[in-house]
Amino acid sequence: MATARISLTPRRTLTMRFAEWYCRRVYGEVVQPALALGHHPKLLRQYFSFERKVAGWKALDPGLKHLAVLSSAALIGCSWCVDFGYWQADKLGHPLEKISKVPDWRAHQDSFTELERQVMEYAEAMTATPPDVTDELAESLRRQLGEAAFVELTTMVAVENLRSRINSAMGLHSQGFSDNCAIPLTKPGN
Repeated sequence: MATARISLTPRRTLTMRFAEWYCRRVYGEVVQPALALGHHPKLLRQYFSFERKVAGWKALDPGLKHLAVLSSAALIGCSWCVDFGYWQADKLGHPLEKISKVPDWRAHQDSFTELERQVMEYAEAMTATPPDVTDELAESLRRQLGEAAFVELTTMVAVENLRSRINSAMGLHSQGFSDNCAIPLTKPGN
């Protein structure tokens, strides 16, 4: 396994000790992104605050939100985010058989509804550099989801781009979260 591009042993400030306690309580272990961001305690505090607020957004169906986030992470190639996203889907009770196909969803289109496919297509189009969202796709989703949910979908994909790009740039890799799930994650091409 490749090594992270930053030490995962930040100074044990009060912020870092709180982050370690919180992560162990919620995730069972300290997550690598917290350790990487722990080198900048103010940023870590504000990032945790931001993520708590993001978790409170409820206009978009949670299953659709998870598909969008996971498709974006898979396209970027953030193994940490895909691993964690799969584990999170298991904890949220999303169907793992379906979730395992997200990284290669085009090869498994029959496993997803038309709306789910459009959400994943939108997430990938937003994640492309430069973004490649068509007016037709955006209008179709806005019409089906409503404006508040469409805005949340768009913002969630942007948030996942932030997460995945930070983690990928810092060299963070799968932490083994999905190893504890009932169905192994399908890699693209499988």
